[in-house]
Amino acid sequence: MNIQKNISLKNYNTFGISVNAKRFVSIDSLYNLQQLLKKEQQLFLISGGSNMLLTKDIEKLVVHLNLKGISIDKESENTVHLTVNAGENWHEFVLWCIQEDYGGIENLSLIPGNVGTCPIQNIGAYGVEVKDTITKVEAVEINSGKLVTFSNKECEFGYRNSIFKNKVKGKYIITSVSFQLTKGTHHLNTSYGAIENELGNKKITNPSIKDISDAVIAIRKSKLPDPKEIGNSGSFFKNPVISTTLFEKLKEKYPTITSYPISEEEVKVPAGWLIEQCGFKGKRFGEYGVHEKQALVLVNYGNASGKDIYTLAQTIQKTIKETFTIDLEIEVNVI
Repeated sequence: MNIQKNISLKNYNTFGISVNAKRFVSIDSLYNLQQLLKKEQQLFLISGGSNMLLTKDIEKLVVHLNLKGISIDKESENTVHLTVNAGENWHEFVLWCIQEDYGGIENLSLIPGNVGTCPIQNIGAYGVEVKDTITKVEAVEINSGKLVTFSNKECEFGYRNSIFKNKVKGKYIITSVSFQLTKGTHHLNTSYGAIENELGNKKITNPSIKDISDAVIAIRKSKLPDPKEIGNSGSFFKNPVISTTLFEKLKEKYPTITSYPISEEEVKVPAGWLIEQCGFKGKRFGEYGVHEKQALVLVNYGNASGKDIYTLAQTIQKTIKETFTIDLEIEVNVI
């Protein structure tokens, strides 16, 4: 293990924020990780760097988790069980599954980040959440170095949430995620968002999982900036869940507001719509701003600081609260 000093993290976070790591090490095996934990336990973990906003230099040892590998645990005529190491790129894994005709995560195409971070916030898009395919998560306990297995139930998944964001935050390092996916006969989800329209435009009436993935990729590319071109972390805010009572009151004042049902008492409202109504969409403030095509996405045009972007996020939250009486929650980890 080669521990480096004073390393820029600009290329290790999708926002492209230039902060420094006092010390930095890349870990490519479970053994090396466990050996490191015998000496160091005050760590700052980076995997794909897709769900964080860095606002300051990092004093702790920065560990770049670079564990790679995909294995087939078992399969039947209709299902396959896979274990995927934490350092695998999420989108590349999705494409690999589609190539192998493994279904269940095609709606989650083009989500930035690595596999190890997908259970933490229970990534979701276009009517699908990753929790519906995860069977278990393996993680190393930082204090003991022991490998621990969390079942799907033990992960306590919720909307953009899990036990790893709450009860055990900072106590474990996820090393692999196991999935159960479909083979041959797939349960397709095309009803959410613009997928049906995209398929209709291509005159596809009997879509494959690849057709759905292609549609999602096309939709995301039309709305979301490529982090390689403009620094961003995808959706910066969660879509708020509000009471149906509040929604009906808002609909009287804002007839174009939309929602997705959660239960008889609650609905989910698109955060992007709220932000756009308040005039933030496309607004640029020097080196940072709100993306012109998707108000949910805050961007770094080149040399913005994490503090700049966080201040903008707080301004948006305050405005949404004052305008709609809705609390807008940040989805990205602000550090």
